[in-house]
Amino acid sequence: MRVLVTGANGMLGQDLCPILEDNGYEVIETNKNILNITDSKATEIFILEKRPNIIIHCAAYTNVDLAESNYSDAYAVNVTGSEIVAKAAKQIEASLVYISTDYVFDGTKNSPYLPSDIPKPINNYGKTKYLGEEAVRKYCKKYYIVRTSWLYGHHGNNFVEKIISLKDKEKILVVNDEIGCPTWTVDLSNAIIDILNEPYGIYHACGNNSTSRYDFAKEIFKQLGIKVNLVPCSSKEFKLPAKRPKFSVLGDNKSCRNWDKALKDYLNLRID
Repeated sequence: MRVLVTGANGMLGQDLCPILEDNGYEVIETNKNILNITDSKATEIFILEKRPNIIIHCAAYTNVDLAESNYSDAYAVNVTGSEIVAKAAKQIEASLVYISTDYVFDGTKNSPYLPSDIPKPINNYGKTKYLGEEAVRKYCKKYYIVRTSWLYGHHGNNFVEKIISLKDKEKILVVNDEIGCPTWTVDLSNAIIDILNEPYGIYHACGNNSTSRYDFAKEIFKQLGIKVNLVPCSSKEFKLPAKRPKFSVLGDNKSCRNWDKALKDYLNLRID
């Protein structure tokens, strides 16, 4: 079974590709230098030549705050690029896995969001990722939309590493009014492989159980055995360009472990 991965050099892709190979898949790794998904003709030619059975579409514009002032760039990658990949996948009847986000929701629900819930993004990043979902659904019938949340991994910038980098500060302010599900890229990779054996549709795959950003940070330092002065605060105290959903817990979750157990393995494998 041949699998083409877009964004293979990203945080998720660098864990996903070797895990796919360990599970017997032939992997075609691509990045924007090999496959520019915003170039319609070049993408069509490349995918028709490689003819993968499955395309896992990890490539994305993921800078949440920058997307507020660079909507056209985010749109080009997350919407137009996804449409181009979906059309090419349809031509060769390949299954398409589109990696999406909890940020497609507005965070006003009082219970975990289900795959059937109607998205209502509150920032440009979430909006473009949802429009990407719509493009996939429109142009490719053999699709898996996999929404995840609060992703972290050893091969990219993430909340865990940012928090650890602040360990020597006299005081660390962390918001306590944003609730979500931390997800390790390794766990998400394994969940994606499991989902490939499920019917086509929309899935949620993230760390089991939920936590606040503050309690997430608290658990990071607890597991590392580092004493710091963590101070909970409101998200209103951080003037960021993009709004974040206050509650983005994903329900009907597939295949991921409790987030604190995954964090332990991540930290044990971490190299300073």
